[in-house]
Amino acid sequence: MWYKVDWGKFVIMMLPTFMRKIKTVVFIQVMVLPVAQVHYWWMLKRDDNLYKMNHTGQVCRLRKVLNDKVDSELRRITITDGNSFPRKYIYTEAENKPKFLGKLFIYSNEDYIGSGSDFVVNIPPGMTDNQLAKIKAYCDFYKMAGKRYRIEILTL
Repeated sequence: MWYKVDWGKFVIMMLPTFMRKIKTVVFIQVMVLPVAQVHYWWMLKRDDNLYKMNHTGQVCRLRKVLNDKVDSELRRITITDGNSFPRKYIYTEAENKPKFLGKLFIYSNEDYIGSGSDFVVNIPPGMTDNQLAKIKAYCDFYKMAGKRYRIEILTL
């Protein structure tokens, strides 16, 4: 590949044969060391950008990214659909609607249709604040625009 360069060999190959003494080669290699370091950083950034381009906000890909970057050994992070319960309204007497409400469950505001989260990232207990911040950053980067999520810590 054109971008893979061994700078130690490159310096030796570019020197004329009569200048290939040990002191000269070492001196030239030391002079090229900053270029080799910048090239190494560029290769790392290139690999990171290729990784980002190969992964999307799909559930399977997002779960893979989170497990690769945060929980690479145990791979315990999962993603589930968000809850979307329909709202139930209580009517006034003037509206002449039936008053029997039946069995009602009280959910948090995020659990209702149109106001809640589209998906839930389930993380295992024991995650540090640093890992939680990484999860939020990766979710914000990879999720589709307009999608909302919440992070829940699983209980044992």
